[in-house]
Amino acid sequence: MIALGLTACQQQASQPQSLPTMVQVETVTLTDYAPPVRLTGEIRARVESDLSFRVAGRISERLVNVGDHVTADQVLARLDPQQQQATLTAAEAAVQAAEAVLRQNTSTYGRQKALLAQGFTTKREHDQAQEAFRTAQAALDTARAQLGTARDQLSDVVLRAGVPGVITARKAEAGQVMQVAQTVFSIAQDGSRDAVFNVYETIFTRQPADPAIELTLVSDPAVKAEGTVREISPTVDPSSGTVRVKVGIEHPPAAMTLGAAVVGEGRFQARKLVMVPWSALSSKNGHPAVWTVDPGTRAVSLKPIMIEGYETGKIVVREGLRPGETVVTGGAQFLRPQQAVAFTEGAAL
Repeated sequence: MIALGLTACQQQASQPQSLPTMVQVETVTLTDYAPPVRLTGEIRARVESDLSFRVAGRISERLVNVGDHVTADQVLARLDPQQQQATLTAAEAAVQAAEAVLRQNTSTYGRQKALLAQGFTTKREHDQAQEAFRTAQAALDTARAQLGTARDQLSDVVLRAGVPGVITARKAEAGQVMQVAQTVFSIAQDGSRDAVFNVYETIFTRQPADPAIELTLVSDPAVKAEGTVREISPTVDPSSGTVRVKVGIEHPPAAMTLGAAVVGEGRFQARKLVMVPWSALSSKNGHPAVWTVDPGTRAVSLKPIMIEGYETGKIVVREGLRPGETVVTGGAQFLRPQQAVAFTEGAAL
């Protein structure tokens, strides 16, 4: 038995001790993190308006198409003027009749004034003649006003652009009967342009570093412009869950035409965050985690983290790590909690 005990002790002494697992590590430091934000949008006119007739009628001519550039005085469409012409003729006749009545009452009133001065008429007849004169005069004024309205209505059968711009929509054809104020064309006015983006509302939780937004034409990256946020919609689109943002461009390049796709790029204010390599990422109970090393015992433990974002080859950590901690960046797949590790040559503490 003594011999067997000595043999066992010799065997235990001869067995080599297990070596610590070799891993690569990195010391946690804070880094200025200012990620760029790139979104795709569309060039639109700052002012878009609908054009319509002020009177009802049937369209006799349509003179422009979608995409045409028009001037302010250019005629876009015409209505059949038959009804308005008849109204104008009746208004002209009413004016002539009112003028004749006024001439008659003016003559009568003049005679009554002369007779009253000589004492050959009564005050009552004079007052009646004066009242008839004033009534005729008011009737003429009314007839002339109606004549002016009839002339305006006749001129309203011609639809003009009113402003220079580009026709973006056509909603009527020749022969169609139009009601008052029913849209015939939509026009994008010349002048300043907007780059319109649909963004998720979470983007507004961070402060931008610069109000200027760099815009790049998708079809030609050499075409660039600079704009500033001009308008943010106060509501969220229920169908897409996005917020519409308009970036104003005061002097857009000629290549940035209406409907052109652009990429807008901006940056948030820099924040001090931790960045670790992709290889350091592990999982604990289905959540992101990293292996950290105790500097005294060199034992590892799995520590949960919260990720802010992903960069090329890097993970941006929002919470869970402090400056000075040691994180395993290589060999983490062979580790278990409280396992002792050793660092490969060149690894930092």
